[in-house]
Amino acid sequence: MALQFHSVPVTPFQQNCTLLWCDVSGKAAVVDPGGDIERILAAVSERGIELEKILLTHGHLDHVGGTAALVKQLSLPIEGPHQEDAFWIEQLPTQAQMFGFPAVEVFTPGRWLQGGDSVTVGEETLEVLHCPGHTPGHVVFFHRESNLALVGDVLFAGSIGRTDFPRGDHDTLVASIREKLWPLGDEVRFIPGHGPMSTFGHERASNPFVADKRFG
Repeated sequence: MALQFHSVPVTPFQQNCTLLWCDVSGKAAVVDPGGDIERILAAVSERGIELEKILLTHGHLDHVGGTAALVKQLSLPIEGPHQEDAFWIEQLPTQAQMFGFPAVEVFTPGRWLQGGDSVTVGEETLEVLHCPGHTPGHVVFFHRESNLALVGDVLFAGSIGRTDFPRGDHDTLVASIREKLWPLGDEVRFIPGHGPMSTFGHERASNPFVADKRFG
């Protein structure tokens, strides 16, 4: 398989920061660098890959907290999330203070993403889906060739994202999952923002929030 991945749990929230890399070129992206950038860079070094960009699913602190520090150190371009999450990124210093995190700097992505866009990692291409609900600008990255999705905090094994934050909406989140993710196929494996991997088929069968039987 040409696209490889490795998740590194970071920050006290144990968020999954994921390295994606192309076997052919050795080029890599870091998805949702929430913090602990030394740990992230150690994982990069262990695999002998070269970071070429940062990809962000949404603007919450535990997913983007290490972004500005990584950019300062490596001058990496930032792609994502959707511009509707700009207000979350602008509030990062306040979020960090509130949760007792180290000080975090605001940043501006070089490229805001829309549904229907694509991003590249080396020679591999991932599709971008706009999946609001947890946050208004949340995006999901989907690699069709390997049936792999990086879903951030949209969907978890056995659960879904919280919607009690500003501009979160439960019905919108459920619609994003059922109308945008399920059509990709039951066999799709996904890496969530927290916790273990699962498949869309398993969640359709058993997830108490979005299983098909709830909507029959």
